[in-house]
This record gives sequence, structure tokens and C-alpha cells, in this order.
Amino acid sequence: MPEPFDTSHAPFDCLTASQVKQCRQAIDVAYFRRGDTLLAAGDSGDQLFIIIKGSVEEVSEDGKETFSHYTTDDLFDVPAILNGTAKHQYRALEDTLCHLLPADVFLAIYHTNQDFSAYFDTNLQRRQQLIAQARQQQNLAEFMLTRIDDTNIQPALRVTPDVPLRDATAKMKAQRCDCALVDYEDGSCGIITRTNLLHALVLDGHDQSVPVGNIATRPVISVERGDFLFHAMITMTRQRVKRVRVVDDQEQTVGTLDLPQVLSLFSTHSHVLNLRIARAQTVDELVLAANSQSKLVHTLFNNGIHTRFVMKLIATVNEQIMEKAFRLIVPEPYQQQCCLVVMGSEGRSEQVLKTDQDNALILADDLTWPECQTVMEAFSHTLNLLGYPPCPGQVMVSNPKWVKSASQWQQTIRNLAQSANHQSVMDLAILADAHPVAGDSQLIDAIQTPLKASLTDNMLTLNTFVRPALAFKVPLTVFGSLKSGKEGLDIKKGGIFPIVHGIRTMSLEKGVSETNTFERIERLANIGTLAEETAENLAEALKLFIRLRLRQQLSGEQQSNYIDVSALPSSERDLLRHGLHVVKKFKESLAYHYHVRD
Repeated sequence: MPEPFDTSHAPFDCLTASQVKQCRQAIDVAYFRRGDTLLAAGDSGDQLFIIIKGSVEEVSEDGKETFSHYTTDDLFDVPAILNGTAKHQYRALEDTLCHLLPADVFLAIYHTNQDFSAYFDTNLQRRQQLIAQARQQQNLAEFMLTRIDDTNIQPALRVTPDVPLRDATAKMKAQRCDCALVDYEDGSCGIITRTNLLHALVLDGHDQSVPVGNIATRPVISVERGDFLFHAMITMTRQRVKRVRVVDDQEQTVGTLDLPQVLSLFSTHSHVLNLRIARAQTVDELVLAANSQSKLVHTLFNNGIHTRFVMKLIATVNEQIMEKAFRLIVPEPYQQQCCLVVMGSEGRSEQVLKTDQDNALILADDLTWPECQTVMEAFSHTLNLLGYPPCPGQVMVSNPKWVKSASQWQQTIRNLAQSANHQSVMDLAILADAHPVAGDSQLIDAIQTPLKASLTDNMLTLNTFVRPALAFKVPLTVFGSLKSGKEGLDIKKGGIFPIVHGIRTMSLEKGVSETNTFERIERLANIGTLAEETAENLAEALKLFIRLRLRQQLSGEQQSNYIDVSALPSSERDLLRHGLHVVKKFKESLAYHYHVRD
């Protein structure tokens, strides 16, 4: 006996209870032998087929062209139901068992349930949104079980009641804090904030010499170290305060918590990591902070945070880590006479998990720095300690090839564009994504300006430049279904890289200055180079590929680009197949535009 009809998969997971009951009462089961025609071209669409077991192919009326394959949990043919007749024929490739949902039941739900009907929209973006909404259940358990400890407690500035307002303000400014705790002789504690100071001096007319004890608010609401952060947020909300004092089991002050910080921890858990990076005074302290990054990625992903937001946030954190390392390692006199740039996925702000180092250094033309090579070797070693392993291709600042003066970089790029061989194209592609993260960011012009001058409308060089995007085959069979090897489906070669490099090529042709692929796509659409629908589908396909790869990597295969297709639910297999067809069509347009022929 077949399993009862499962409504937990999209699009049936958005049905109301009554609609679920309606489906289960009306649904039937049918068995088809290998070679049977389930639906012929021209047949009326009387029912929706949902495959329980087996496989079906969709072919043209004459049987000469195959459009797609369907397998377990896949469904067809909605257009036949909506339009009245089937355009293609469907035949069983093996013995197949299907659920059959009558057309009148399907249409009744289709016309009354907007989320259900929207699933069948052919727009990839809309379909991804619906599936994401269906799966997105915010996991609050981590936050609710997170305790108040030294990683999230802010150090407290403490003053005595006799300190003048002027001095208290100066101390708050020096320590970059917006409040101070006031310790009274009787053991009680008060608090002054920037708002208290502003009101005292401006509205109440107090002199700057007035003691802070005269204006401090007390008692201070306190929470205990070791208590749950969730309780601290509830306490602040209930007491209508924005800050609380944190005490130990002896009622001694150990720091403070403020509401914006707790809310930030509540939403992303990223604030504590930013604070730890900012406070790091040594490489060892920075290493401890950087090691928290993978936990942040897990939290964001598991909480259903949008992929692009995760990429932007992690890119910002990576920049903070590298900029801090730069300031710890590079002597201060040289920090504003050079520019550290990151490249590759880091330069495009598309790296989520840490990968190999991929960076370069631009030196001011008038800079004399004999120890530069030694310092850069120390910097690369530091990045390795921070979780960024050395680049196998040596694309990093410890390699003198990637450390040049501004004028040397300009000449290098011109030479690379003129030679346009395999190696020069690879180097140009790397440099095209350069993004400044530390030092004098204006020095990036030494790379961006000659790139634009050398490659804008340079179709001869771009003909060679675009070829890597066309080198890997899209993992689809000749029948249009997913093609997966023993290790799985290589989503980087088959999906991510063709989009990234193809869009990079088009951006260089049009002189687009953005480095992020999504921003490049938007820019190309704005200037009319990409059709709006094409741009939307490319962006959504790329997001899908990155999300599927990230999920696989978070499961324990951090460096893997292979997707286990068999582990995907039917809705995601369908999206993946749709996304790869978008890539296939895009590659065909690239080959035509740049006159690349096999």
C-alpha cells in the first residue's frame, strides 16, 4: 500500500486544514507500467500527477524532443489543468506509482489560496521566496539558552559620586562608553548616561562642576552573571530601562548590558563578535574572536536569515578581522601609505565560510619600506592563524608578485590585457574583484582605472576572458534532468562559476565598477545590458546555488562544492533544475555575444 498523501512538501505545505482534508478525500492512486503514456499531447488536463515512485519523461508530441524528467515527489502537468489541454506527452520510463488529484479540487484550491497558486509562477525568485517562507521558522532556542557571560558583558566605567560632570564626561569619551556607574559609600549604585548629562547641563542648567552623584539615577536595575540573556531582555523591557548592571554571586559589579546590544544578540548574535574584534589588542585575542565566526554562520543560516544578508554580514566581519590584523602587524607609519586588497569571493563579498587567502598590496609610489616583505610574510602567517589558510596558487601578499607600487600595478594590468593568454586572463579575473579593506583605500584606483581603460569594449580580449565561464558543462542530461556523479553535483563548476565569471566579463565590457556579483547584475540590468527577467533569474539562481552549497558545507564538508541531489526534497530539486537551465541559457547568450565557438 502506498503511503498516505504527504502535504508537508511545497506547495501543499501552505494549505489550510480544510484544504488538506479536501485533498486527501479526493486523491486517488494509479499504477503505470514502463512505456505507458500518462498524458498525451492534446489530452484535457483532468488531474494533477504527483509521483510516489518511479520516473516519467516529458516529450514533444512527435516524441523527438525531451523537455524534462520527473521522479519521486515531482508533480505535473499544471499548465494542462490551467489551459485545458496538455501541450506535451508524458510517459513512464519505469514502473511508476502516482497520486492523482482531480483538476476541480486543484483549481478550487488554486483560486482561493494565493501562496499555493503563486508557487506555480515560473519566476524563479518568487518560487524561492515561497519555499523559504515555508521552511523559515525562527529558531529562538539558542538565544533563549545563551547566558550572560564575559563574551557579552560590556566593561563598566565606575566613578565616585563627587566626580564633577565635566570629568565624568571626559572619562566617558576617553573610554568610548555612553554610561558610567556611580558607587556610593553606602554600597548602593547609581548610573549616569549621556542623556542624563545632556539634560543636567542644558535643560536643568547645572554647572559642569556639579558632582555626578547629584544627578545619577538610582537604584540601578541589576541582573546576575550566568542568568539567561532572554531574562535580561525581559527585565529591561518590563522596567522600561535601556541598561542593566551585571553582578556576580557576591553582588559585585562585573559590567553592564544595554538593550540595543541584547536585541542585536537576539537577532543575529553578531554584535558580540564585532565587539571582540574591536577590543582585540593582540593577535591571540583576535584569534579567539575570529574562531567565533563559524558559530555565527551556523546561527544565521539555521535561523533562516536570507543568503545575501549572511554574505554581507560575514564579509563585513571578515573585513574587520583583516583590518584589525593589518593594524596589529603593519607598523603605524606605513599603514596609510599602502592598501590591502582582498580578491576572489572575499573581494566580491560572497564568501561565507573562510577559504584560502586571496589578497594583494598596493604601495604608494613614493614609499620606501625595506622591511615590507618580512612584514607581509608575518601578515600572511597571522591570517593563517585566524583561519585563512595559504592560497595554493600563492595569490597573497607574502608572494612579491602580488605586492607592487601603484604605477607598477597600472603597468602590470596593461600588460596582462595586451597578452590575453590563459595565465594573464586568470590574473585579470582575480584583480577584477579587488576590494580595499585596510590602509589608504584610494590606492585601489591603481587597479580599477587601468582595468576599465584596458577592457571596456575590448571585445578581442574579452573573447578570451569569457572562455572559462563556458569551459564547464552545466550538470543537466540531454533530457534536461539533473546530472550527478559519484561525489554529487559540482555546483561551483556547473552553476556558480559560470554566472560569476560571465557577469564579471559583461561588467568589464561595460565599465561597471561594482565587484559584488549581485550588484553587478543589478547594474547591468539598469543600463539595459541584461533583460530584467534574465537579471532576476540569474540572481536567484546564484543565491540558490550558494545556499545549497553552504548547507552541504555546514553539515561537515566545509570545502566541498558537491551537492547530494538525492538528499534534496522535490521542491529544491525542481528549483535546482530550473536554476541550471537559467545557467545553460546564460552561457549560450555569452557564447553568442562574445563570438566563442567550440
